[in-house]
Amino acid sequence: MSVSPSDGAPASRGAGYELPLLLLAGFRAVIDEAHEELAARGHPGLRPAHGFAMQAIGVFGATAADVGRRLGVSKQAAGKTVDRLVELGYAERGGEAADRRRKLVRLTPRGTEALALSAQAFEHVRDRWAGLLGAERVAAIEDSLRAVTPGQPLRLDIHGWLGG
Repeated sequence: MSVSPSDGAPASRGAGYELPLLLLAGFRAVIDEAHEELAARGHPGLRPAHGFAMQAIGVFGATAADVGRRLGVSKQAAGKTVDRLVELGYAERGGEAADRRRKLVRLTPRGTEALALSAQAFEHVRDRWAGLLGAERVAAIEDSLRAVTPGQPLRLDIHGWLGG
């Protein structure tokens, strides 16, 4: 039996379909709050897809095809996202020393800064949730989610998975 956070009364058990919707709503709340902070700190044009793409590019760079595979989207869709990151100054394209035909995408200093700020923003969101729900409860939520997803790697292909 669980307890309602507002009055200590037992919480009602929701229908099975509510669990994924609540998890998605929580995910969306975290992402939206972090992006509000990023916008306030000088990155108003960043969207969640950009963050996933920058993670897929990583510290060593990647081709558009690599980004597409990591995100679970087509090379063309990844290319459009990379194009936008280049336009916004978060990434740049260049040749790879070993193969001039292969266009490697790398994060710019602005892209690296945005990733560092997003990590801070997620820490702020977690801290706010801990203040609202209690640190132990947030830790219990995280532990519970780890328990139901054992050994599963963190995946960046959410956009491709949701989209199709």
